Amino acid sequence: MKTVCIAGATGYLGRHLCAEYARRGWYVTALVRSAARAGDLAADTLVEAEATRAETLRGSMAGADLVISALGITRQADGLGYWDVDFGANLNLLREAEAAGVGRFAYVHVLNADKMPKVPLVAAKAAFVAELQASSVPSTVIAPSGYFSDMGDVLSMAGSGRVWLFGDGSHRINPIHGADLAAACAEATGAGQAWLDVGGPEVFTHATLAALAFDVLGRPARITRLPDSLRRAALALLPLAPRRIGGPARFFLSAMGHDMVGQCRGTHRLGDQFRRDLQAAPAK
Repeated sequence: MKTVCIAGATGYLGRHLCAEYARRGWYVTALVRSAARAGDLAADTLVEAEATRAETLRGSMAGADLVISALGITRQADGLGYWDVDFGANLNLLREAEAAGVGRFAYVHVLNADKMPKVPLVAAKAAFVAELQASSVPSTVIAPSGYFSDMGDVLSMAGSGRVWLFGDGSHRINPIHGADLAAACAEATGAGQAWLDVGGPEVFTHATLAALAFDVLGRPARITRLPDSLRRAALALLPLAPRRIGGPARFFLSAMGHDMVGQCRGTHRLGDQFRRDLQAAPAK
C-alpha cells in the first residue's frame, strides 16, 4: 500500500484530498495542528505538527511515497503572514521530504501567478515553487483557477440584492469543486506530471456567474458595472490597509483583472453548489 502525507489536511481542499486518496486505497497520513479539531478527516494517521516550526516535522514523512501540500493562508492569523506559511512552512515541509527520501512532492499553487508578482500571497507561493523545482525531489505543481468555496461571495452579494462587477464583466473563470480538484491532483501526481493548470467543467464570465447566482435565487439579475479604474485604484491603496484585510483583497482584486481558466476537469456544477449553500444557510 502506498502512503501519502497531506499537509493542510483540515482545510477545504485538504479534506477532499484525504478522502480521494483514501478512496484510491492509499494509506493517508494527515499533518494537522490539532488532532482534537480534525473532526471526521478520512485519514489513517493524524500527526500533530506546526509546519512553521521545522523541528515538529521530524520523522513525520518516514516511509511516505508522496507528500501533498495544500498549506497556505488567505487571512493572516496568530501573527503569521504569507512568507511565514505559504513560503516558510512549505519550505520546512520540502526539506523534511528531502531528508525522508519521499518519492514526489505536490504543491497546490494558484493559476496565473506570473501575472500577479506584486501580490504578497502570490509572491510567497511563487518563491516556494522556485525552491520546489530546484529540489532533488520530483515535483508536481497544481495551479487551480479558483475554488467553489470562494464563489459564495457572489451568491451572498446576489442575496443582498445586487452584484457589483468591475469593467464589462467579460473576464472568465472556471472555478473547481474540491472533490474534482483532489481527483485532478491524484491523476497528475500518478502520471508524474510536472505542472497542471486546472479548473472546473464550466467556464463563466463574471457577468454570467452573477446571473447564475440570481437564477438560483429565483430573482431578476441586478448587476452594476463599475469602471475598472476603481479596481486599479483600490489595488494602489490596499498596501496601506491592515495586512489581514489588504492581503486577501489584493489577491482577489488582482485575479479579477485576468481570465482565470484552467484545463476543464470534473463533474461538479456551480449552480448545484449554490443550491446546496442556500439549503444549508440558516433561515432568516
